[in-house]
Amino acid sequence: QVTLEESGGGLVQAGDSLRLSCAYSVRIHSSYAMGWFRQAPGKEREFVAGMSWSGRSTAYADSVKGRFIISKENSKYMVYLQMNRLKPEDTGVYYCAAKNSGDYYLTYRERTEYEYWGQGTQVTVAS
Repeated sequence: QVTLEESGGGLVQAGDSLRLSCAYSVRIHSSYAMGWFRQAPGKEREFVAGMSWSGRSTAYADSVKGRFIISKENSKYMVYLQMNRLKPEDTGVYYCAAKNSGDYYLTYRERTEYEYWGQGTQVTVAS
C-alpha cells in the first residue's frame, strides 16, 4: 500500500518560515519522483515544487522560486518543503504527491502525472 502523510502546516505571519513534512511508505522509496502542490480556496491545485527520484533534480513554480526548498531524507522516508519569507498568497492546503518515475533526473509539474496523494495540510499566512 502506498501512503503519503503531510504534517507541519499552521497559521503564521507574513515573512515567517514553515517546514512541511511528508512521510511516505517504504514501497515508494525508490524510483518515485516527489512533488508538492497547493490549493487555495476556489482555485485549482497548482504545482509548487518537485524532485526527481534520485534527488538530483528539483523544480519550482516561479511564485516560490528562491523562497521554498524541496528536499528528502531517504533514511527516514521523508520529503520536506522548507518555506521561507511566506506571503499571504501562499495560503492554501499543501499536498505531497508521488509518481513512479524511473528517470534519474526528471521532475514533474502536472498534477495529472502523479499517482499518489496525501490528504493535505493547511497553511495560512496572515498579513
